[in-house]
Amino acid sequence: MDGKLLRSGELARLAGVSTDLLRHYESIGIMPRPERTLNGYRQYPATALDRVHAARRSLTLGFSLPELARIFAIRDRGGAPCRKVRDLAEKKLCQVEQSLIELKALRRQLRDTLRDWDNRLGKTSPGRRAGLIESLKESPSGRGLRTQKLKKGFSRI
Repeated sequence: MDGKLLRSGELARLAGVSTDLLRHYESIGIMPRPERTLNGYRQYPATALDRVHAARRSLTLGFSLPELARIFAIRDRGGAPCRKVRDLAEKKLCQVEQSLIELKALRRQLRDTLRDWDNRLGKTSPGRRAGLIESLKESPSGRGLRTQKLKKGFSRI
């Protein structure tokens, strides 16, 4: 496939993405502007497939589209953004580690809440309210204060 030019539909099919996504990647700088045929069809070099795969994999690791656009822009100008990429990946790992800590705290809080609710339900006659939602404001040891921090952590997930 070296030296072969791929139309956007063929590249999209090989990469497992839509042609709309290819155009979006092009518009934000992740993909370089492709050559055009006389009738206006986009033609990508075969190496574009590697770029799409690299972008898709990078997204699964937590890189953002703007970050990728900056990285590819540096590469396209002949630069070597490798250290910057490594530093970004390390920051993403730190974010994941923090999210795991927060998720484990949330899991403990939910387990405690369910244990409390099971006790309340055990003491409540069928058809009567046990006040489960109302019991959340009673959070012992300031657990309710953690909620804001946990919610904030989910915005990164």
